[in-house]
Amino acid sequence: MSAHIVSQKAIDFLMELLSQQAASESIDWLKNQSQEISQSTKTMKLFLAFGKASKYFDKSSLQISEVLSRDAEKLRKGFTPSSWDKLQAARSILILSFPQQNEALWFKTINQLFETGDMQELKSLYAALPIYPFQDRLIDRAIEGLRTNMTLVFDAVALDNPYPSEFFDERAWNQMLIKSVFLQRPLFLIQHADKRSNENLASILIDYAHERWAAGRNVIPELWRYVAPFLNESRIEDIKKAIKGENLLEKQAGLLACHHSTYPNAKKLLAEFPDIQKEIEAGKITWESIGKSFAESLIKN
Repeated sequence: MSAHIVSQKAIDFLMELLSQQAASESIDWLKNQSQEISQSTKTMKLFLAFGKASKYFDKSSLQISEVLSRDAEKLRKGFTPSSWDKLQAARSILILSFPQQNEALWFKTINQLFETGDMQELKSLYAALPIYPFQDRLIDRAIEGLRTNMTLVFDAVALDNPYPSEFFDERAWNQMLIKSVFLQRPLFLIQHADKRSNENLASILIDYAHERWAAGRNVIPELWRYVAPFLNESRIEDIKKAIKGENLLEKQAGLLACHHSTYPNAKKLLAEFPDIQKEIEAGKITWESIGKSFAESLIKN
């Protein structure tokens, strides 16, 4: 399927979503702008509409049914606009409407938007990475988004986004995970986390845990997810330290890591906590449940 066809399907999907949730005048404006942008290679038309979209669409969340969520998955595997707002959707439609026949012009235009965008605009630009054309040429741009100190922009790349897991090499992937841990972002929202686990990442995260403990601080519980596939005689001692502390989430996370590990001593350690083991086996304790509880604890504190 060509990039143009994919873009048009994405436009149709997002337009359908917005049509159900935004004022008719706003939709009329968006359809008109989208059509005019698609019929011209003048970049100024896109730039003006991209900035003006905030007058027609607000930052309230998109409401997406289960049926439409499945449609999004069919459009692009891993595409999850359930975390998007209406303004993001409108801006994405405008970008996708810009002609793609001239690849050089398309990149020049998109790069100008990235280089001049404010925080909210960058959020929209980066979150839409999985539905852009020429995705294999946007890797450096995606990595650039992770270097920001703006959490909103960082999250647009790292969370609920299939792009990093598909296109980042191990080095870029590990840097994203390490910064996510450092910033205490909800790691359960990173797509294909288990698929991209690797020994180098596990080693770095263990060193990070040691530094946190040496400073008398807790470790983000989800960290142990990335260590689980690489547990060994040395690292099982770190798990023991995590589960012996007073933090319940760390304890659950350490034992959940044991559950997912193939290391025999990890299974033995898990068996020493039958109550938690039963909850894990019943699906009551998962990486998502731990991540959500940790996120809630950060808000409370």
